[in-house]
Amino acid sequence: MQLSVLAVVSPGAYWGAVGATALAIAGVCWAGLRRPGRWRVWLADALGLVLLADAASFVVSEILAGDFDPRTDLPLALCDMGVLVAAAACLSRQHLLVEITWFWGLAGTLQGLLTPDLDVGFPHLAFFEYVVGHAGIVLAACFLVIGFGLHPRRRAAPRVFLLTLAYTALVGTVDGLTGANYMFLRQPPPEWTLLSVLGPWPWYIAGAAGVAVVLLTVLDLPFWAERRRAARAAQDQPAGPPPALRLPAASPRQ
Repeated sequence: MQLSVLAVVSPGAYWGAVGATALAIAGVCWAGLRRPGRWRVWLADALGLVLLADAASFVVSEILAGDFDPRTDLPLALCDMGVLVAAAACLSRQHLLVEITWFWGLAGTLQGLLTPDLDVGFPHLAFFEYVVGHAGIVLAACFLVIGFGLHPRRRAAPRVFLLTLAYTALVGTVDGLTGANYMFLRQPPPEWTLLSVLGPWPWYIAGAAGVAVVLLTVLDLPFWAERRRAARAAQDQPAGPPPALRLPAASPRQ
């Protein structure tokens, strides 16, 4: 899963799936806001299981076909790891995982969904793996944050940015030790991608970090006003009464 120039087989099926994803996002977010209930937990759990199945399907299918190569097929690319993070976020509703899913999903995976690099068509298994993985992350991000109301907390954007830098350093270490090129940290991709407009290697890595700062800030903007209102409400709340003075218990009579 990587950002690349628009290249997709079976464009009708692919863009139909993208359109269905957009409708699903609008529907579950509206329903989550207007009709909250137990169904949100069931839907989040189901979406998490689907994402886990998608991640497992890719690895298992490569192993069964005899094509698995740890230098290219481990789930270390950001979109691949994003599938696992989004699955964990759906199943646990843990706030940090939801924040990572929101920022990674809309700053990165959404671009992969809209600029697909897919050389197989419907109904090939890889077609479903790509569509389900990318669309599922974006759907999970929007549903958990908007439909479920798990909004990013204060300093969420810099927190996720620092975690992304740490993860990039980890992947870079794996690349250096194994000769792999996950996240294109050792050399540029062979075909034109969105990284190509950020300069040659290794400068596009710094350029991508700068773009990430901008995108994460933009994605965090909708929640600034809510946080300010919450902070003002906390300041305006009157202090409670002082704790009652507790007298020592009387000694038992002998």
